Amino acid sequence: MLGVAKIATDKVIPAMQQGEHASVIGIASRDAAKARAAAARLGLPKSYGSYEAIIDDPEIDAIYNPLPNHLHVPWTLRAINAGKHVLCEKPIGLTVAEAEQLIEARDRSKRKVQEAFMVRTHPQWLAARTLVADGRVGDLRAMVGVFSYFNQDPSNIRNVPAFGGGALMDIGCYLINTSRFITGREPERVAGAVERDPKFGTDRVTSMLLDFGTMHLAGTCSTQMVPWQRIHIFGTRGQIDIKIPFNAPPDRACEIVVDNGKDLYGGGHELLTFPVCDQYTIQGDLFSKAVLDGTEVPEPLEDSIRNMECIEAVFRSAESGSWERPGKIGRS
Repeated sequence: MLGVAKIATDKVIPAMQQGEHASVIGIASRDAAKARAAAARLGLPKSYGSYEAIIDDPEIDAIYNPLPNHLHVPWTLRAINAGKHVLCEKPIGLTVAEAEQLIEARDRSKRKVQEAFMVRTHPQWLAARTLVADGRVGDLRAMVGVFSYFNQDPSNIRNVPAFGGGALMDIGCYLINTSRFITGREPERVAGAVERDPKFGTDRVTSMLLDFGTMHLAGTCSTQMVPWQRIHIFGTRGQIDIKIPFNAPPDRACEIVVDNGKDLYGGGHELLTFPVCDQYTIQGDLFSKAVLDGTEVPEPLEDSIRNMECIEAVFRSAESGSWERPGKIGRS
């Protein structure tokens, strides 16, 4: 693990320690004391006083990179070049052009590299995609989502533009990613609206409309709004309500509702419940198994590039006031 970020120490490491296909043996920090403390708390046998030290350790096969967004590509490249496989937090990079460097490095090194969109591993999302593909909601027409939290700490990396902060890069990317996951398609055009914090300069409210032709995603994300997340998927004969779509709890069952539209009082509701699981455990195991078996990772970098193209298109649209086509800028 690179760094002692909260997502690593509180979520990912404990989850991966429950997995079947990987052993978490070390954590690195630029502060050796912080690394030692984190290793002791988590029961890890090794700690490192620099990122270079863990990457250069021959005992380490793979690196998990949860560093701030602007450090995703540089340290993932450093790890790949040292012969390590890498599971990197989202977003994979700050721009399409930057992220494309990882494809060249992956192909040259023959290492496994994947962006960590853990939601794609959760049974509730797999079930939602299957329900849509099987025609349970009829013809797909719309997906509507909100993802928000409240954070006005000026020292928090999510509020620093140079670190890739802001709502769209941090959480709006999930709205884009899951709409592409559910449809299995790429949007034809994108519209975006951005409202920026006057002090930080980051986008504190971003809304987007992704046009998939016969289906639209309408989504809003915010770093300064009441904490909330929800996804509704609408078709011609039904809708799916994913109650906790992104931060699915690892200690309780998850629920989605399938509604055939019989009435507005729940007469057509069917509640689907999914047993307790940890999506970070599943993600770590699937990535590790790909490494061990020499197979393709579940989510290739090419998919990550497509997601970044949509993010860039949302920002371009907010500036131009016009529809933008993903991939028009930045694709090799």
